[in-house]
Amino acid sequence: MTIPDDAFARRARGLEWLLFDVDGVLTDGTLYYTRWGEQIKQFNVRDGQGFRLARRAGLKLGLLSGRRSRALERRAAELDFDAVILASKDKIADWERFLAKHHCAPRQVAFIGDDLGDLAVLGRCALSFAPADAAAEVKSVVHRVLSAGGGRGAAREMIELILKARGDWDGILADFSLEL
Repeated sequence: MTIPDDAFARRARGLEWLLFDVDGVLTDGTLYYTRWGEQIKQFNVRDGQGFRLARRAGLKLGLLSGRRSRALERRAAELDFDAVILASKDKIADWERFLAKHHCAPRQVAFIGDDLGDLAVLGRCALSFAPADAAAEVKSVVHRVLSAGGGRGAAREMIELILKARGDWDGILADFSLEL
């Protein structure tokens, strides 16, 4: 359900929060376990840089995940996420609690998800995204399907699209420009 660029830009300018599913979005969805049973996750460093860029633009960051792991908790702490909802058994109920706790409206939140458990939230936020390798049912309802797969820079791509649509990108790039 792609929306026109002008509507996308209008919604992007109204955002205060970027909310991310984890497995299949920030990771490739593969679960690794050590011989001691501990979960190991692989995260993309470019996504991490994207989170920092979003912060520069004044956006808040949150996680909404059906799983809990020490690796994920550590990554969320490293990146100083503003909201972390882990081990969610009911994403729509947790979405509603998130909105109430942070005094925000659905029109102020963008969300990226990849599988069926994310559909209800994807249908309620201002802008919705899916990685390239998301479930077909998810790709059919989001505002933008990204070219990157989960764990392969999808979060960074989402953030760049939003920052460009808001008009923040050129100012952020200027911070990184080298004077010759």
